[in-house]
Amino acid sequence: MDVLSDVIALMRTGRPRSARVEWRAPWGQRFPSVPGSAGFQVVLRGSGWLIAPDGDPVPLSAGDVLFFPRGHGYAIADSPSTPIEEPQCDLDGLDLFDSASIDGPGAATVLLCGGYRIDESRVHPILRDLPDLIHLPAELGRHTELRAAVELLGAEVHRPRLGADTVVSSLLDLLLLYILRAWFTAEPDRCQVGGWAAALADPQISAVLDAVHRDPARPWTVREMGERAGLSRAAFARRFTTLVGQPPLAYLTWWRLATAARLLRESDDALNAIAARVGYTSEFSFANAFKREHGVAPGRFRREVCPFPASEVLKT
Repeated sequence: MDVLSDVIALMRTGRPRSARVEWRAPWGQRFPSVPGSAGFQVVLRGSGWLIAPDGDPVPLSAGDVLFFPRGHGYAIADSPSTPIEEPQCDLDGLDLFDSASIDGPGAATVLLCGGYRIDESRVHPILRDLPDLIHLPAELGRHTELRAAVELLGAEVHRPRLGADTVVSSLLDLLLLYILRAWFTAEPDRCQVGGWAAALADPQISAVLDAVHRDPARPWTVREMGERAGLSRAAFARRFTTLVGQPPLAYLTWWRLATAARLLRESDDALNAIAARVGYTSEFSFANAFKREHGVAPGRFRREVCPFPASEVLKT
């Protein structure tokens, strides 16, 4: 798997939730902070205003996408002067997809909203570089894959057909992927961020990250990573540490053990098999490293975090 695909596989737990809501003016709705989640809003039709706790109201138009990586609270209304109502539902109250209409005498605005539950113990450092709000305004010719996913998702939620559960769940994952891709590949003058954004934009560092994520079991050395990047060992180590925030081997260890935690949660594989998949030559050395990182032995982690067999969990 590549880096961004791995990030999504690592961070999200359970099924995402979504709802298509048609609002008729006047309307104003508060969306409270939800720790351990990431939320999104897409303006499918009409217009509105984002009312954030800090800062001036932001106008929204059809095609705009909002993403809140850390579940921060906000409000959306037809006008900055419209009173804001308290929420009528929460993320846990939504199904995979819902649809609703709020009556009123004025113009209609259609929003597609939803969210993803995030395992805060497994958050990839790539997400810590994201701002509290990502606003991707609709612009002709930009983010075409994201726009296509939005249109497909909006239509499917509005009129579910055979196979809707699978289609909507897959499209919600695609939406998350395309939002992150759009942010990390934005033009420099529109996305003034450093850290992981710069690391993914750096061809030499991103090539090494991709290789490590695709083959974490390989006995990587800093010299070999530097050769993969086309840099000397010292130059590569400096650049990697500056952009990623960790030395190369420290990140490799973190990633191996984060991957092991996901495998313990999602599979029935034996501990020695998981150890081999993430680059440990013995179950003993794997168990020691895992306990240092996660505070518990891998067997106990599996029993406490996932009390049901993975084969049963994956059926739900």
